[in-house]
Amino acid sequence: MSQAFPPGFLFGVATAAYQIEGAVDEDGRGPSIWDTFAHTPGRIKNGDTGDVACDHYHRYAEDVELISGLGAGAYRFSIGWPRLQPGGRGPVNPGGAAFYDRLVDALLAKGIAPYVTLYHWDLPQELEDAGGWMNRDTAERFAEYAELAYGVLGDRVTSWITLNEPFVTTSHGYALGAHAPGRTLMEAAFPVAHHQLLGHGLATRALTAAGATSVGITQNMAPCWPADPDSEADRAAAIRLDGLHNRTYADPVLLGRYPDDLAGLYPGADLDVIRPGDLETIAAPIAFLGVNYYFPNRVRATPDHPFGFEEMRVPGAPQTSFGWSVVPEAFTELLTSLRDRYPDLPPIYITENGCAYPDEIHDERRIDYLRSHLGAVAAAVEQGVDIRGYFCWSLMDNFEWAEGYGQRFGLVNVDYATQDRTPRDSYRWYQQLIAQ
Repeated sequence: MSQAFPPGFLFGVATAAYQIEGAVDEDGRGPSIWDTFAHTPGRIKNGDTGDVACDHYHRYAEDVELISGLGAGAYRFSIGWPRLQPGGRGPVNPGGAAFYDRLVDALLAKGIAPYVTLYHWDLPQELEDAGGWMNRDTAERFAEYAELAYGVLGDRVTSWITLNEPFVTTSHGYALGAHAPGRTLMEAAFPVAHHQLLGHGLATRALTAAGATSVGITQNMAPCWPADPDSEADRAAAIRLDGLHNRTYADPVLLGRYPDDLAGLYPGADLDVIRPGDLETIAAPIAFLGVNYYFPNRVRATPDHPFGFEEMRVPGAPQTSFGWSVVPEAFTELLTSLRDRYPDLPPIYITENGCAYPDEIHDERRIDYLRSHLGAVAAAVEQGVDIRGYFCWSLMDNFEWAEGYGQRFGLVNVDYATQDRTPRDSYRWYQQLIAQ
């Protein structure tokens, strides 16, 4: 398989701050919306929180050794916004800056390139109290934070990712309430999508002006299939979900416009939040597109459902422990469709791909998943898609948002009682693939 990837193809692993760092009240870190959400009874399975998580804040050196042991060329991690800038405005927090200094220096000492995500869902609580991503001001604050982060790490970090999965922030955080901050605005959450994209554009401009040469955005994307291809209603539902999940976020960045069916996608939403000049800002040139893929969307029209459709599993496909359908050929379809849809598509990095399975060290199902999905990436490369790298999700088991610690994605097993790390068989498999 390794011969199917072009020379210089980058293999890495990924994590996110709130999912692994812990140390939520140390060295000047402020509260995030996930601290608040996780401490609200009934929000997280088993009452879990990210207070300790994987204790990466204190064990980062051990974790860097694990990344180095893989032979990985890069590590994608996120800066905790409330760790670097506790209230979402004002100066850099010296304690937070010192931590990320130590982490980046440790990575570079091992020859591992840091890929820094600026926003992986941990909005400072003070900004949420002022309206969060429903408030246009948050986009301005995000750009200021990006400039501060570059001031701390820009002399050593080359690759920057503005946002992680803005669709999930909108859908799960503000429309459905399953994630922090837990608001249930349904289609009225459209301003969250727009303000995130505006924040991306403003941050891209700020980073570029400060000297950054490689800035991108990470979007989670998936093909959208009608449950019954012969059903006009199911086909319409699939088009709508493609608009909500994919086109709302990719079209403004890559085409400089929203989808033509935007008003139908968000009936009753305030579209006046789109001001003159916003789309030009959002379409600021990017060096790469980060793509996260886990499973395809198969939908059936359901008139009594709030969105008019429901998502369904793919018949005959294996399922992960999360209940996600394992369909690697959908990954190839997604990547080739992006090339076909966007004529000026920048190079792609697969910034997340992985699977949750039970707590096993001998994890053959994860190996099978990774093998098949890397094969799907290789197939897209062979069909002419410009893909430069692949980051496995995740380096290690972690706090899996509303699922708490019940879902395990790691190449490395974490015993949360002792914080012992044990590489799984999939770690050894990935290690061998990279070595080849």
